[in-house]
Amino acid sequence: MKNYWAFVFVTTLLTSCNYVQKELPNSQELFRRELHMIDWSKVDTYPTYEDCDKLKTNDELKACFFDKLYLEVIHVLKTDSLVRISTIDSVQFLVTITPKSELIFKTQKVNETLLPKTMLDSVMEAHQKDFTKIQPATKRGIPVRTQFNLPVVFEPVLD
Repeated sequence: MKNYWAFVFVTTLLTSCNYVQKELPNSQELFRRELHMIDWSKVDTYPTYEDCDKLKTNDELKACFFDKLYLEVIHVLKTDSLVRISTIDSVQFLVTITPKSELIFKTQKVNETLLPKTMLDSVMEAHQKDFTKIQPATKRGIPVRTQFNLPVVFEPVLD
């Protein structure tokens, strides 16, 4: 009789596992849901310089990055001979940082009568190697392309 109950117990145990089996979700459906949950307009970490890595919060990292980039742009504009002779006092750049850490400047606003946008773009391109290497922004651990406006205001150098 004990063998009979053991047989019934084992049979019930083996057949009951089929009733508890969960249906696996479709991988495409999971992927679609995950894509809709991601906020593509924001990055997880901002672009940064190696000097800024010691800072803790995202706001400090962001401020450090923009301050250092601003100072480097001011330095380039003040030391370039074409810009020094002009009397521009402000310019706005559209800055793009690629996933490969390339820095691209495109002039958005400048007084065109004093200095054409194309000339300023070529000046920034010529000095691209002078900028400190920037680590690109990341989204979920993957380097991504970022763009932002950088207004630059400076006093012209008087000779």
